[in-house]
Amino acid sequence: MGKKVKKEAESPTTDVFDPLPIESKNAATVVLMLKSPEEEILAKACEAIHKFAEKADENKTTLLDLGAVEPLSKLVSHEDKAVQRNAIMAVGVMASCSDVRRVLKKYDVIPAMIGKLSPEEDLAVHEFATLCLALLSVDYICKVQIFDHDGLEPLIQLLSSPDPDVKKNSVECIFNLVQDFPVRLALCELNGIPPLLEQLSSEFPIIQQLALRTLQSVTTDLRTHSAFREEQGFDRLLEVLTNKEFSDLHLEALQVISNCLEDIESMRFFQETGGLEKLLQFVITATQPEVQTNAIKAITRAAQSGDSRKILHEQEVEKALVHLLVVENDSVQTATCQAVAAMCKNLTSQDTFRHLEGIKPIVQLLSSEDTELREAAAQALSSLTTGNQLNAYVVYEADGDKLLVQQLLDECPGTVAYAAAVLTSMASQESLRRSILAHGGAQMLVEPLQSTDRHVLVCATQAVAALACDAEARAEFTRAGGLPLLVKLLESSNSEIRRNACWAVSVCASDEPTVTKMCKFGALEILQEINTSTNRKNKFSEVALQRLLDGNLSVKYSLTGCLSPSDIITDGFYDPGQTRAGHKVPSLEDLSKQAVNQRRAIIAVNGKPQDQVCKEPSEERQDSPTDAHALGRRGNSKTLSRGKSRGPKDDDKQKDDDEGTPQVEVESEGPGILPCDPALQDLVTEAAKIAQAAHEERELYSALAKLVCDAMGGPVDPDKHHDFLWELHLSELKLEMQSNIIPVGKIKMGTYYHRALLYKVLADRIGVSCSLVRGDYNRAWNEVLLSSSLLKVAGGYPEPRRYVVDLMHNPGNLMMSNSPAATQYQTI
Repeated sequence: MGKKVKKEAESPTTDVFDPLPIESKNAATVVLMLKSPEEEILAKACEAIHKFAEKADENKTTLLDLGAVEPLSKLVSHEDKAVQRNAIMAVGVMASCSDVRRVLKKYDVIPAMIGKLSPEEDLAVHEFATLCLALLSVDYICKVQIFDHDGLEPLIQLLSSPDPDVKKNSVECIFNLVQDFPVRLALCELNGIPPLLEQLSSEFPIIQQLALRTLQSVTTDLRTHSAFREEQGFDRLLEVLTNKEFSDLHLEALQVISNCLEDIESMRFFQETGGLEKLLQFVITATQPEVQTNAIKAITRAAQSGDSRKILHEQEVEKALVHLLVVENDSVQTATCQAVAAMCKNLTSQDTFRHLEGIKPIVQLLSSEDTELREAAAQALSSLTTGNQLNAYVVYEADGDKLLVQQLLDECPGTVAYAAAVLTSMASQESLRRSILAHGGAQMLVEPLQSTDRHVLVCATQAVAALACDAEARAEFTRAGGLPLLVKLLESSNSEIRRNACWAVSVCASDEPTVTKMCKFGALEILQEINTSTNRKNKFSEVALQRLLDGNLSVKYSLTGCLSPSDIITDGFYDPGQTRAGHKVPSLEDLSKQAVNQRRAIIAVNGKPQDQVCKEPSEERQDSPTDAHALGRRGNSKTLSRGKSRGPKDDDKQKDDDEGTPQVEVESEGPGILPCDPALQDLVTEAAKIAQAAHEERELYSALAKLVCDAMGGPVDPDKHHDFLWELHLSELKLEMQSNIIPVGKIKMGTYYHRALLYKVLADRIGVSCSLVRGDYNRAWNEVLLSSSLLKVAGGYPEPRRYVVDLMHNPGNLMMSNSPAATQYQTI
């Protein structure tokens, strides 16, 4: 037998690396390990980075600087589940750093994260994937990417996850997504409202709050309200409101209800199911002022709709609001006043608040030190008194007019505007208007007219218009310097301000002194310019211009060349000649200061009796007896009794016919100084006698024409008109009086326009209807209406015809308008 030989050991393989246990304390080393091909090392490296990142925000920045984000963003899609899970956890934690999120956007990690939301993935993957998406969804671009990659549906499904962290992250991401309009409707289509409502029962407040905030955003779209109602959303919200343990959620729940109540269908549903009654009860019984305030705001939002206001009125919401007016909290009272203002768009509610004695408490709130509360109280009173005179009187009885006048100087523009609006409503009652004026209402409006706030200017100009119908108010407003401010607003670029300013100007133009002052400030030129503009012109500007002209006949005649029968010439009238459109008519005061010149004489009217002229200015002026009344008793003419007579004083009044008598200057109703004109007064007396003796209209008009013709040089042959030296006569009068202003009665040689003016003056003084029309080349004429018994209309009444009165050639001849004779008289 051979000897046994020992078997030699096998030599080790040369290409195998022996296992090497690694323990690293350097983050850079671990980051380098993320590029390892070994799954075990990758998993351990991702896990180490996750733990390191969780410790501090600085660690996340360190990892970013070391370049960890790029390899991690790739590893979230690794084939190995452990590597994948740990990488997602690391990325999810690091995404809380804004710099990391900015880098993650470049590596398009969102599709991979959405892919990990499938039910097959474990809870840890769901938790950190949803965390990453929630953090990224703050960015608009990321939100779009999540939605475009169909990330909404799996997020909704994860609301049913057993893990509260997954629920929290998912609802937070959904909340960020629904801030964009298209996502809200998509959530509703994906049946996302039921799982959101389920989160209201969560034991975690953060999940409840996020769910409510998400519902708040979703319900801003009216198309989601139907689904909300069908899923008993109102019931779930009322459960939250009635649960005192959920008091921290009441604000969010009320905001969701507020959104839904803007929809009339939801409003009806809420009422029919008893929810509205419960809400009103909650409003009254709530102990937290902030919650009460938001509940009232929900009612206010609902009250913006007319149909909803009707439902709220049926539910007697006014009672609840009146109850809340006395709650000692500024925010609650402010919200309540705003709700009252909204409800008062329903006229029935206006009366209900009055019957419930809710107006006086609101008036008292005007004295509050809280700026916002004063504004809300003024707003409520504005709505309460709009078109409601009974409510306006209740405000007055509560001394509201005094407080409202004081609010015109408030620092808050809204308070000023609403206060002015209430005063406007109150001013339609005379007793209330007098009380407002007694408290300085007219003067106080001057300050708001200087505001730059549109609402203030609109309401202030309306208040001026409401108060200026009173002569005392106009005087006080003028003394306080309001007229130039009002005139300036005519040039406003805002159409509403301009329109209201025009209306206020038209109301202020109720007396000649005020008209004169407004014209001095340029109102006439501004309105003329406005009315030539197709864009700025409006009915109010037309009325304002007409009222200014009607209030200053001198300016009207100079600009328009026509005075109608209703334009009654009074003392102070002057004719400066034709003024071109867009040019300013010089005032009588300015004209009186000019040296005697060769220009056209200014013809003036001042027929006051001599003894009245010499009275002290403080003496009361008495109107003279009117002969027109006697004429009117005849009943044979409608036109004879028109206008107020300016007849002479009794016969025992002495007249001074001596032309050498020293001039007595009298301040006219206009701004200038006019010389006394006793000759005109004599002619008025003669005209009154003619009127008493006349038996019919034609006779009266003809006789009056002869009187005028005789007073101004007699008949003039048309062929010898050049021999009638009226111009020389006027020049002599100017030199004699050392003035360019000539009283009409002193003219003894007058041509067409002198005679036509005198005829109009005399006719107006005795109450006879006639017009005055200016033509070209010193022509002017008078037109009168006469009824012919030969002309019949269907009703059998005489049809009036217009006639031109001849004052020059055949005095007293009445020529039918547009006839050859009339045309020849009117033109050269």
